[in-house]
Amino acid sequence: MAFHSSLVFFSIIVLISLSWNLVTARQHLEKENEYAENSKYFPMLMPDVRPMQPETYLCTAFRMPRYEHEFIVEYLPNATKQTAHHILIYGCQIPGYYERDTPRAVWDCGEMTFANNHLDDDDDDDQSIDPSEREFFPRGPVCKGQSQIVYSWAMDAPALKLPKGVGFKVGYGSDINYLVLQVHYAHVHRFRNGDTDHSGITLRMLPQETQQIDKLAGVLLLATGGVIQPHSLDYFDSACQMRENIIIHPFAFRTHTHKLGKVVTGYRIDRNNRWQLIGKGNPQLPQMFYPIHETISIHPGDMVVARCTMYNNQSHPVQIGSTGDDEMCNFYIMYYVERMDHNLKKKICFTAGPPNFYWDNVFRVSKQITEETNKFP
Repeated sequence: MAFHSSLVFFSIIVLISLSWNLVTARQHLEKENEYAENSKYFPMLMPDVRPMQPETYLCTAFRMPRYEHEFIVEYLPNATKQTAHHILIYGCQIPGYYERDTPRAVWDCGEMTFANNHLDDDDDDDQSIDPSEREFFPRGPVCKGQSQIVYSWAMDAPALKLPKGVGFKVGYGSDINYLVLQVHYAHVHRFRNGDTDHSGITLRMLPQETQQIDKLAGVLLLATGGVIQPHSLDYFDSACQMRENIIIHPFAFRTHTHKLGKVVTGYRIDRNNRWQLIGKGNPQLPQMFYPIHETISIHPGDMVVARCTMYNNQSHPVQIGSTGDDEMCNFYIMYYVERMDHNLKKKICFTAGPPNFYWDNVFRVSKQITEETNKFP
């Protein structure tokens, strides 16, 4: 009798466990297929290009819908760090280059050369190239006129899915008529043997008639100019006051430097000079958009600031620039607004950087903040 009772009890436990696992699996499947019924995938890939010179930036444009709008809800990378140094997606009204009847035109949209004496010892990118083997690309800017960054990728970062109800609006009724894919090819070893590349990002998108989007997404970029002297530690600081009559809610951040960056930190400073950490990252780790777990609202009149702590152990100065031999100091804030008409009109906060600009030029920085920006995350 006792054995029979134990068997019944064990059977009940097994049934409860199976039921719970089925519920959990169903919830996971529903989450994964949240947009399955009406979403589509839109590949933004390079059309088998063959860059032959190191530090090549290539762009190709994709037309967004003319008579309706759509919402981007997820970014799925199709790239590796062995091929692409980084990838950016820009929103443009007009792309920087256009060829009639050539939908996948590719153009050079950045610096293509840098000092060969700074190449790695094992780098054979400076090998002489037969001019007949070069693939020449027309030159042009990323966008004609205003541009905005809607996504960035580097160092094998994984896919990015936006929070529920949040989407990037593109196409009709937005200020994004085209999306431009920019791929930075720092090294071109693999293309010597005739290989081509189709790196890029696949977008998951929802149609205009969706009822699942009630918040608009945007990206605010904090960046600097400047130069760091040899064998020195220095701060690349940016700071801007929010002047638009709009409240933004950050939900992800991304840091980006080249080799000299140690720590990148971003803050919100309210009108009472209270500092609130937005995000802090080691730029030598995968440069993905990391989630912001704390609730943050940035109001008109607040300051947004960022600092890249860098150390130059080389025997020559290094300046901010577009090649891998230069440096960059970027802090991206991905945010949403609880409205469907528009997000921030100002997309970039830029300051001059060292030796011409530091936070101390604008406000007093406490010892605690300075120590925090020096510590690895």
